[in-house]
Amino acid sequence: MFIDFLLEQFEGNSGKEAIIWQDETYTYLEILELYRNWKMKLENEKLPVGSVVALDADFSPASIGLLLALIESKCIIALLSKAVKEKKKEFCEIAEAEYIISFSSDDNVSVIKQETKAGHEIHAKLRKLGHPGVILFSSGSTGKSKAAVHDFVPLLEKFKTKRHSKRTIAFLLFDHIGGLNTMFYTFSNGGCLVTVQDRSPDAVCSAIEKYQVQILPTSPTFINLIMLSESYKGHNFENLELVTYGTEVMPETTLKKFHSLFPNIRLQQTYGLSEVGILRSKSKSSDSLWVKVGGEEFQTRVRNGMLEIKAKSAMLGYLNAPSPYSEDGWFMTQDQVEVDGEYIKILGRTSEIINVGGEKVFPAEVESIIQLMEGVQEVVVSCEANPITGQMVKASIKLSTSESIKDFRVRLLNFCNDKLPRYKIPQKLILVDKWMHNDRFKKTRTV
Repeated sequence: MFIDFLLEQFEGNSGKEAIIWQDETYTYLEILELYRNWKMKLENEKLPVGSVVALDADFSPASIGLLLALIESKCIIALLSKAVKEKKKEFCEIAEAEYIISFSSDDNVSVIKQETKAGHEIHAKLRKLGHPGVILFSSGSTGKSKAAVHDFVPLLEKFKTKRHSKRTIAFLLFDHIGGLNTMFYTFSNGGCLVTVQDRSPDAVCSAIEKYQVQILPTSPTFINLIMLSESYKGHNFENLELVTYGTEVMPETTLKKFHSLFPNIRLQQTYGLSEVGILRSKSKSSDSLWVKVGGEEFQTRVRNGMLEIKAKSAMLGYLNAPSPYSEDGWFMTQDQVEVDGEYIKILGRTSEIINVGGEKVFPAEVESIIQLMEGVQEVVVSCEANPITGQMVKASIKLSTSESIKDFRVRLLNFCNDKLPRYKIPQKLILVDKWMHNDRFKKTRTV
């Protein structure tokens, strides 16, 4: 009923490759059979309609089959992954999970029934509609994670429009709006989903070559890691047509460097949020940060420099936070943007802006310059309190060199002197030994 359009694709492409998982190929017919088996198991177990099920998994044939069966069984599915393993208990409590289903790395399944009775008003609304739902948790890279609840029906609607059939890596995780978008786009167009258990640069580059991947959806941080590691030098990218990037602001220097290395690979900025889904997007060019966003199901506007979105696929609300909608029903993204006709440039989150004596500083702009310095592997810019200017710019930096912080400070000041206004040059420096991104390859600004 809810995924009939997908099941038609599975039947019509029965002999085609649907998923590559742990170096094994699974056809659309095999995934269809897994779905049918799970559907039968759920019926035999008499899982109540509208049950809240926490599904802890990565992309695999069995987890995908179960996800589709849970959708058809009108469940409300709280998606979890290894990226939130330390918060699993907390997230299950927020979701009011009545069942917890976990997949191991070799696809063994455990099912634990909870004593919880889900009573949140959003759950009640979905049950009254008789619709499946999905709960997505924000990354919490700048604060507390929020639990966004969607009606799965409008979220799936856009995948009914036929697009291109491609071989795509499932890089973004199973519990990420971008990961879901990758999976449903691929299956609704008869493509092949290439899964990776190891999301290191070398493993991903190897999978791109081995399985003739055409699309890599990823993050600016991971693009930077590919270049730093130079993993690409040992692999053939002749089939890779498109690299899409989102989840965080792209430093302009990273974008231009990658484009110069791979001029024949198209780079496309994507824009999406756990709260509204993924918008259609078109970059002005592969080396431009200007992007046009929207599409059939989305409206956009900019108020006070902030992007706002109205979408048919917008969430019903948060389980653990106030409503983020304006009085007239627009979702307030908190993303500050510049506007040039139909195009926008994303500057950064309102919460990330550093106010130095009344002057605004966006972290990505400063990071973009510092990343040009020799020996800088990763840089995260954030704010620090200052008794005179209110705030000042702080930079946490991972170096490949062994220089002292005193020597690096002199080098940084000399390097930035003619590239940034004085108030944007970091006044506080911290040298760190560890990478400053999470399992979603997104910078963590709470360093």
